[in-house]
Amino acid sequence: MKRDLRAPRPPEESGAVTGTIPFVRTCGRSLAALAFLFFVLPLSGAEVENYDVIIYGGSSAGVIAAVQAAVMGKSTLLIAETPHLGGMTASGLGTADIGNAEAISGLAQKFYSYLHHYYSPGTEENAQVAAIATAMQFQLEPHVAEAVFTAMLKGAGAAWTCGERLDRSSGVMRVGNRIAQLRMKSGRIFSGRVFIDATYEGDLLATAGVHYSVGRESRAAFGESLAGVQRNPELTGEVDAYCLPQQPWSGLLPGVATLAPETDGTGDTRVQQYNFRLCLTDAPANRITITRPDHYDRSNYELLARNLQQHNDWQFTDVCKVQPLPGRKADINATGSFSTDMAGDGSWRWAEADDTERAAIQTQYRDYTQGLFWFLANDPAVPLRIRAQATQWGLAQDEFTDTGNWPWQLYVREARRMIGSYIVTQHDCDGENVVTDPVALGSYAIDSHKVTLFVDQGGALNTEGFFFHPVQPYRISYRAIVPRRDECANLLVPVCLSATHVAFNSIRMEPVFMMLGQAAGTAASLAIDQGTTVQDVNYATLARELRADGQILTWPNAEPLPPIGFRPRFARQSVRADMEP
Repeated sequence: MKRDLRAPRPPEESGAVTGTIPFVRTCGRSLAALAFLFFVLPLSGAEVENYDVIIYGGSSAGVIAAVQAAVMGKSTLLIAETPHLGGMTASGLGTADIGNAEAISGLAQKFYSYLHHYYSPGTEENAQVAAIATAMQFQLEPHVAEAVFTAMLKGAGAAWTCGERLDRSSGVMRVGNRIAQLRMKSGRIFSGRVFIDATYEGDLLATAGVHYSVGRESRAAFGESLAGVQRNPELTGEVDAYCLPQQPWSGLLPGVATLAPETDGTGDTRVQQYNFRLCLTDAPANRITITRPDHYDRSNYELLARNLQQHNDWQFTDVCKVQPLPGRKADINATGSFSTDMAGDGSWRWAEADDTERAAIQTQYRDYTQGLFWFLANDPAVPLRIRAQATQWGLAQDEFTDTGNWPWQLYVREARRMIGSYIVTQHDCDGENVVTDPVALGSYAIDSHKVTLFVDQGGALNTEGFFFHPVQPYRISYRAIVPRRDECANLLVPVCLSATHVAFNSIRMEPVFMMLGQAAGTAASLAIDQGTTVQDVNYATLARELRADGQILTWPNAEPLPPIGFRPRFARQSVRADMEP
């Protein structure tokens, strides 16, 4: 059930959707227990798998939440909806967006410290705040990241299963305002006491009936200067957007919206563009040539071709952002207006799309990206120097070996955002609001990629939606990762948390997701220990536990960090780590 932040929320709505049991809500405890027996327990004979804490979503936040809950003594299951663990950190996002490195703490710090020890064996660990940045590795190979995540799960004693997708039509079974069981599309059923939604899409919270928003708030909604439509005409130059230059009757080239966004500051349901973060290599022995896709459409790259004609001095790195990684590899990201970000409505449709439509969108992005690199290496419209440079790069043979050396996850930069009792806004990021219940720090700039390509009334091509607004480390409230009290009492949401579009575009970085995952795993365990709802977890106890595990809650940090507490021993061929619970 979607609820835009701008729309008033009727007081009678409780957030119940498919999979809930309305009868139970009006009954007493005894009837609720009876209803659980008759309505929730499966009648088909399917075996129910029981755990204290169940995390749905194999993202970096999901892994860290599972590690934390398991370390705190809870039987824990991580359900990854993809075939692999680690989300974008292990699917091509090889250069972490860190903001202030000294604000990265807890298990996130441990993860990046493990990587530092892997790539710099024999170095001494240092737990002093001033030296944290030098003891962490923020450039990583995807397969190494996944191996470290797996080692952390094993060391903590957490269980996990991969490739299981929630039945989003009726797969959440509730008793009153609590989730009781999850049913996967495979038929497997999992029962838990506390649940964590660690997906990039917010699929669990949506199926459970928790209210959320998709898109951008208006500037007036929260008084955010960056909110709503943000025109960026300077990013496109004088590129003609019509199929036949200067001929509007010929139609617009692919990716250019036929309906222009409204005036600046207006809210809408659009989100920033997605892409694949490729892991490429220029090492001949490890390089696989990127071939022309079966569904190649040269018109997808005509805007880029026309843009290249205006920049005779451009290099390959002016079209693709190349960020060096260990192992003679590179993390490839978008740069400029025509790059690996695919313009169009694919990102706008993703959050609400079913699994079939998402698979089609992902294929569309793959075809576009594969075609882009073939275009750059082969098309006569591309300058020879760029063609030569593009030819030097190919897919890494030792990455993503079971998916054709292609990342197994699309970079979903934002999708749903929960509407909780506290909504993080630009005012939090700018330090104007200072919350008293922090569970992690954000520190990366408020960073949105472009949202829309469109032509204005004069026929000129424009982009909109891009902004990059630096911030200082700021606090993220615990209330932002829990639903409203009446909607769900045993769910935590560390990824699609309660934030505006603007604020989310600072929070959405993988190190922050890990820290919020640790907070969610800690809170889930405390809710069980205290016999209470996630909303009523004692914050003083939560803060004490987080600090004891190395999480920094305030800035500047006024407390010494505890020792890192581990000395991982890595085998260079098969990564292993010894975790100390």
